[in-house]
Amino acid sequence: MNPTPNIHFLDYFIMFLTLVVSLGVGFWFSKRQKDTNNYFKAAGSIPSWAIGISILATLISSITFLAYPGEGYTSNWIRLVQGLMVPIVLVAIVGFVVPLFRHVIQLSTYEYFEKRFGKFARFYTSISFILTHFSKMGTVFFLISLALSKMIGLDTVTIIWIIGAAVILLTMLGGIEAVIWLDVIQGFLLIIGGVIALGILLFTPEGGPMEVWRVAMANDRIGFGPFDWDFVHLTFWVMALNGVFYAIQKYGTDQTIVQRYLTAKTDKAAIKASLIGVLLSVPVWAMFMFIGTALFSYYKITGAPLPADIEADAVFPYFILTKLPVGIVGLILSALMAAAISSLDSDLNCLSAILMEDYYKRIFPKSTDKQQLMMGRLFIVLAGLGAIAVALFYVNAGSEGVLGIIFTLYAIFSGGIAGMFLLGIFSTRANKQGLYWGIGASILFTAWALLTSTPIGMEGKKTILLDLGNFNYTQHKYMIGVYSHVVLIVVGYVGSLCCKGGSTDISLTWVGWKQRQKQLNKA
Repeated sequence: MNPTPNIHFLDYFIMFLTLVVSLGVGFWFSKRQKDTNNYFKAAGSIPSWAIGISILATLISSITFLAYPGEGYTSNWIRLVQGLMVPIVLVAIVGFVVPLFRHVIQLSTYEYFEKRFGKFARFYTSISFILTHFSKMGTVFFLISLALSKMIGLDTVTIIWIIGAAVILLTMLGGIEAVIWLDVIQGFLLIIGGVIALGILLFTPEGGPMEVWRVAMANDRIGFGPFDWDFVHLTFWVMALNGVFYAIQKYGTDQTIVQRYLTAKTDKAAIKASLIGVLLSVPVWAMFMFIGTALFSYYKITGAPLPADIEADAVFPYFILTKLPVGIVGLILSALMAAAISSLDSDLNCLSAILMEDYYKRIFPKSTDKQQLMMGRLFIVLAGLGAIAVALFYVNAGSEGVLGIIFTLYAIFSGGIAGMFLLGIFSTRANKQGLYWGIGASILFTAWALLTSTPIGMEGKKTILLDLGNFNYTQHKYMIGVYSHVVLIVVGYVGSLCCKGGSTDISLTWVGWKQRQKQLNKA
């Protein structure tokens, strides 16, 4: 997909302006970053609506902007099922999880696990977060750079470095305040870009939206199936179960979300922000999935040619490049960059917070706040360079079905964290001795599942890493994450009953929260 005259000077100017504004926001807030409380928590001063839009912008990355349309183009909406589970889970847990974290932790989400289960639990969960988000950030860098390189003709590696340098600089300077307020701007930009693209796809073809829908239905592009109770293939139930644990882990254990709770003024404001974020995210996920569906119908109806070797993830960028008018191209490409930046800046700030709170302050407990602020900025630079390295690996290794890769990495690196959270919150009998048994079992299960199902070798001569015959893992890889959580819960609970340890701090559980609510209501 080579550059065409559709990339006009005005389009380049709009894209350049997006980067300048992003950097400008970082510089604007840099003078306010005098201590770590403001740098990582904005001193609890952000309004709930802004936090909610920031959560939306953090969740809607270039993965959504490109990979969801790619999936909608080639298949139905089955991968959207994961996102549809999020509001169901969030409504069930947000009322007590948000106040609990705001009262229990200082900055790191994983401080909760230390108070509940000991130091090892904290390190295990924080390392899992670091691994998951490095892989995610690298994929985001890769996706946006690959798309832009095909559109404007710049080398993919060059774009990775340009976007990477901009994100590192604005995040390092402006702290969480710059991240959140930039997310607000970018959140509106990406929604506007998606709405414009969808409107053109629906109303340009002859017959309009009804014909687009008819063609999609006739070609099995509408729906969430198959609905078979089958965990070997990709089915509705595989994605639904994966989505339940994804939601629990994202809103109950993910630093990028939990840190947002701490920037709100009150508990009620933090709860409201969480609901705003997720209630906006689901429609936006659905919109970008439907853009892929509309793309399929558009090319069927109009008969417009596509390059013979084009990949699904590149169809939406190709449409933008060849079918949209001057100015709109620049706006949507800016929305694409905004989607990536709003996800990456959040990840960098939160990774820095974890490295600072969980590791640096333990190694250097007497460090001053000024030293911690300086190291926090250095950690952002290092984390950004690490994410760029992952993106460069993708460039060399290639990528096939990026959304599938993301879900698989989530399943692998999740490591039973959601299971640990559920065990800690809902069981007053769970203790650290039992949890260690659960973690060990979860790690062994994940290692077995990966080793006995991962193919290696050349095409046509592939074997698996460890062939145990009938004892190989044969179910879908997305289920690895689900099973790892369940294994940790079951083994951790049984182990806690067998290895009775010290008494549990009830205030760290759902039971304790209910008791506290009753006392507050009586008062």
